[in-house]
Amino acid sequence: MAGGRRLKVYKVPPGKNSLQGWSDIVSPIRIIVNFAVIYLAKYLPFLSVKNWLYRRLGARIGPGVSFALAAVIDVFYPQLITVGDDSIIGYNCTILCHEFLIGEYRTGEVVIGKEVMIGANSTILPGIIIGDRAVIAAGALVSRDVPSDVMVAGVPAGIIKAL
Repeated sequence: MAGGRRLKVYKVPPGKNSLQGWSDIVSPIRIIVNFAVIYLAKYLPFLSVKNWLYRRLGARIGPGVSFALAAVIDVFYPQLITVGDDSIIGYNCTILCHEFLIGEYRTGEVVIGKEVMIGANSTILPGIIIGDRAVIAAGALVSRDVPSDVMVAGVPAGIIKAL
């Protein structure tokens, strides 16, 4: 699989974990709005309404994209998500654009190509690019970039075949 994640790293003061200062990072009002919209969309059966809502939060969602039931995008940074045309985000998937760690927090854009299939219960970590027509098997943890036209599976996800 292709290489590393593109992450911005922000250090926090010694003696604190980064989650303790979350309200200094993103406005609490913004988080409340994002949370309400994302969790409403999580259970909506109307695909076009979900896409419209995610676009209002700043996510770049191409035409024909389908987010399945219970799929969740990043609550802190939905504007860092791009999903290409005609992609499918499977049941209960999570797309993250931030990580809170003990001494730092990180953010990274997630770019999902066109005609990508992400299987149920998969997690996409921050700073990942998934190429066009890639298939992410159910339950995969995508921690590195995925080239176009391959299938990946596992924890962490690795290439299992070319398509």
